[in-house]
Amino acid sequence: VYLLRALDGQVQTVTLFQGLLAFDPFAHLMRVVFAFAAGIAVIFAIPATETGAHDPKRRGSGEFFTLLLIVTLGLNLMAMSRNLLMIYLSLELVSVISFVLAGFKLGDRRSAEGALKYVIYGGTASGVMLYGMSWLFGISQSLDLGEIGNQVALATAQNGRVPLVLLVGVVCIIAGFGYKISAAPFHMWTPDVYEGSPTSITAFLSVGPKAAGFAVLLRFFDEGVHATTHLNGQLTPWALLAGLLAMASMIVGNFTALGQNNVKRMLAYSSIAHAGYMLLGFGVFDVVGKQAILFYIVTYALMNLGAFLVVAAVAERHGDSEDITHFNGLGGRSPVLAATMAIFLFSLTGLPPFAGFVGKFYIFAALIQAGGDWNWFLAAVGVVNSVVSLFYYARVIRAMYLTPASSPEPFSTRESWTTTTIALAVPTLVLGVYWGPIYDFITASLALPDRKSVV
Repeated sequence: VYLLRALDGQVQTVTLFQGLLAFDPFAHLMRVVFAFAAGIAVIFAIPATETGAHDPKRRGSGEFFTLLLIVTLGLNLMAMSRNLLMIYLSLELVSVISFVLAGFKLGDRRSAEGALKYVIYGGTASGVMLYGMSWLFGISQSLDLGEIGNQVALATAQNGRVPLVLLVGVVCIIAGFGYKISAAPFHMWTPDVYEGSPTSITAFLSVGPKAAGFAVLLRFFDEGVHATTHLNGQLTPWALLAGLLAMASMIVGNFTALGQNNVKRMLAYSSIAHAGYMLLGFGVFDVVGKQAILFYIVTYALMNLGAFLVVAAVAERHGDSEDITHFNGLGGRSPVLAATMAIFLFSLTGLPPFAGFVGKFYIFAALIQAGGDWNWFLAAVGVVNSVVSLFYYARVIRAMYLTPASSPEPFSTRESWTTTTIALAVPTLVLGVYWGPIYDFITASLALPDRKSVV
């Protein structure tokens, strides 16, 4: 209730701890998304029976929920951070605990391999990001994003272009942010970690850290870089960099997903592609693009968490295997699961009348409204990639409704899971036909009043 009042502007916007953290509507919206993702992960993780709770391959539930809460705290700090040191510490808090959660399956080779790759790529990205931060500190003599932004604006105005030292520092910092949002070429860890982790962790990692990564990315480029699309009539390095990252993420994610038979791994590559779609809106560097990203994050959370929940339900009945063949005949064996999965997949594709279509519409509309050959080209690449994504999502739908199952006996899943998939599918469908009030409410968080400092 407090967060809803804060989003509605009824709570004063302040900065905490001498400007380290921003207590504003933007951070509050992200906190709602993190809490929602964590809540769904809890539903995922509840054992089916008391026997399941004492599975020798399963760590204690107390450990899981404690680690999940710590990660959620780190996500909150990431969204609120407006200081380079705070950004680094909060990102590391999320990363280190995520390493543990990714390897949560005891004695499972895939889980251990995924966690190890997560550690290696995470450590490398963290080191490169910290090196980039040292460059920004060197040119501004400050860790505060506002102070850095003032120095950047002054140096840019004096040179008439983006200083090379700033470009090098920001490119290094993007390595850390790109790793967190699973953007290519920082995505190498994603498929193995998503496949090897418990599905509850995979679903959470696909939404929570990605949303936090975009939150800190938006705040950093808005307050610390003062990024724009054009400078003195020419395309800025920031617009070019964002566009290249977006295209690489969409192309790598969508085209690699085409050949995947493991549905969980397919959704991992899909997650990389969706990071690319959101980067399209990010590269506009105006309020319209930011609004599009926020709405897309909310819709993405609904449809992606729902898709992973269906995968978990099917895998539970087939020895924890997520192979696409286990979806054969699902439309007759479990009509509710199949129908909700179809809704989530159509929405992830971006087809009307589902929430994903509206999210992509606003992303592409932001590009077209910004204008320019570069933005039109990016929009065209995004549309083509959306068409490509239909092919691998349609494989699952074909398996559910057009391919007969080897054992046609119907099966039921946990009542809590069925209820949750329906609860996620309904807004995914409703937001595709009536989204105006929700869009206005979500995007109102960007109307930030002047901050007052406390504590």
